[in-house]
Amino acid sequence: MEFKKNDYVTVTIEDIGSDGEGIGKVDGFTLFIKDAVIGDTVEAKIIKSKKHYAYARLEKVLQPSPFRVEPKCAYHRQCGGCQIQALSYEKQLEFKQQKIRNNLLRIGGFAPEYIDARMEPIVGMDEPFHYRNKAQYPVGTDKEGNIITGFYAGRTHNIIANTNCYLGAHENRDILELILDWMRKYNVSAYDEETGDGLIRHVLIRKGFTSGEIMVCLVINKKGADKAYVENEKTLLRKEAQGKGSKHEMKQDVAHMPMGIYGDSANLNNEFLPNQGELLAKLSEMKGMTSISVSINIEKTNVIMGKEIHTLWGSDTISDTIHVRDMQQEGYPLTGDSLTFHISPLSFYQVNPVQTEKLYSLALEYAGLTGKETVWDLYCGIGTISLFLARKAKEVRGVEIIPQAIDDAKANAKRNGITNATFYVGKAEEVLPEFYTGKRKQDVNEVSTGDSFLHPDVIVVDPPRKGCDDACLNTMLQMRPERIVYVSCDSATLARDLRVLCDGGYEIQKVRGVDQFGHTVHVETVVLLSQQHADDYINIELDLEEFDLTSAESKASYREIKEYIFKKYGTKVSTLYIAQIKRKCGIELGINYNPSKKENARVPICPPEKEKMILDALKHFQMI
Repeated sequence: MEFKKNDYVTVTIEDIGSDGEGIGKVDGFTLFIKDAVIGDTVEAKIIKSKKHYAYARLEKVLQPSPFRVEPKCAYHRQCGGCQIQALSYEKQLEFKQQKIRNNLLRIGGFAPEYIDARMEPIVGMDEPFHYRNKAQYPVGTDKEGNIITGFYAGRTHNIIANTNCYLGAHENRDILELILDWMRKYNVSAYDEETGDGLIRHVLIRKGFTSGEIMVCLVINKKGADKAYVENEKTLLRKEAQGKGSKHEMKQDVAHMPMGIYGDSANLNNEFLPNQGELLAKLSEMKGMTSISVSINIEKTNVIMGKEIHTLWGSDTISDTIHVRDMQQEGYPLTGDSLTFHISPLSFYQVNPVQTEKLYSLALEYAGLTGKETVWDLYCGIGTISLFLARKAKEVRGVEIIPQAIDDAKANAKRNGITNATFYVGKAEEVLPEFYTGKRKQDVNEVSTGDSFLHPDVIVVDPPRKGCDDACLNTMLQMRPERIVYVSCDSATLARDLRVLCDGGYEIQKVRGVDQFGHTVHVETVVLLSQQHADDYINIELDLEEFDLTSAESKASYREIKEYIFKKYGTKVSTLYIAQIKRKCGIELGINYNPSKKENARVPICPPEKEKMILDALKHFQMI
């Protein structure tokens, strides 16, 4: 049967797509229907038709699925935030578990029985609402010109007016309503993306779930000033708001206040916002309010935050605590170990603090630390995972591309009394190879020197959605850590990278999903990989009498093999690597009269790409 645009169809939903859309078939013709739930029988309207499939809009649920629930949010279909809120939470977890598995099979090319033997049950939430500690609300106007805030409709920049998001912190609604009232009262303009005019672009709200501290940062379309207006006394703010006290009295009071991060707090004439004092007075009276700031962003861009931050009231940061949990016990109880972090408006910090504790505790468990290990933490952010690892390892090194995040990581290490963690600014795919090749020298203050970090015990990676860069993966394979812990926010790129690592000599030991984002299609995954050892390979019978080992050994010297490889590939290989591959091929080696004097000395293992070059040379010289 052929369908065309605007046709109406009745279909039963049999599956869920990776973006949460319902999938059904009519006479073999596949339909993708947003907001339809598996098990529903629906009426849908074709909006885009192809030869073998079509996209359709849900018009009516004729027979609801047993897995369909009544969403809390009236805007769940328009808003791009909650793709699967109409699906029961138990079924959401099943969908996410299957999503990880399907990507590992389809993209990674792993066998079903291999993955099924290693996948552990997904870690779900106890309460899948009001779990986000951070929200960024765009501010704009509706068709009538009224000031509104909320979230963008899916795949658009049209704001759905809504101050009561069921995923955000409970306090968000009151904060937003207060800011909207202030804007309406003083005719404060909202930013217009098309013209580039207007003052208020976004409102960022962050909350420390353990500390209860709240941060509000208004992103404004206004050039920064030389000196920030900073007041840290609520009484002074109330004075200004109520018009009490002379300018002289106010300046005298302010002169004794702490200075802001960008200048002299006594300059009252330099306000970033109209009637700024009144807004600060009201916000500062809210329970938990700790930091109020502005972010300067005058660029015509989709990037929300500007690089210039001015604290208007209170602290520059808020604090929060992440606890370690026992992931082997029912209910994942707290172990008593924890770390406290300071979070600025620009800090990367996981948005679901309760699930983050489970995610990081799982990564820590998979790392299998005893206190003797050297560890790399790549894409380390503000050092959240690094510092947990440092508590259990000999030494940790973290890498992150954002300079401010590294500053935060160092400050967080100092704050928590951790001295065995070192942090570097740069791309993981650049910093790691530089260390391995010797292009980046070690710092004289670093605890470990020598080869301990060229061949670490553990590497932990927590990359962005695009996954790890090829250069990063290749260097990891060259470093040959005993274990790799991969924390992923996109199981598709995870599957791709796992294929590379497994082809390079690693084996998946464990896979476990963690639901960080209830009612959305996103899911985090933690994977443990370990080196394949001799016992991991299949046994092959060789009749050594078929080999003329003496003649094979005499066909080419180590120097000749090195020269052949360098001439053909432009790469140098060590005598050690050649010896390892010759031994692997059954070629008899002479006695080593210069063994290492170190007990349990770590011997670097020939990386796969150099092994191929050496094998080519051995074949060239007819040694194998």
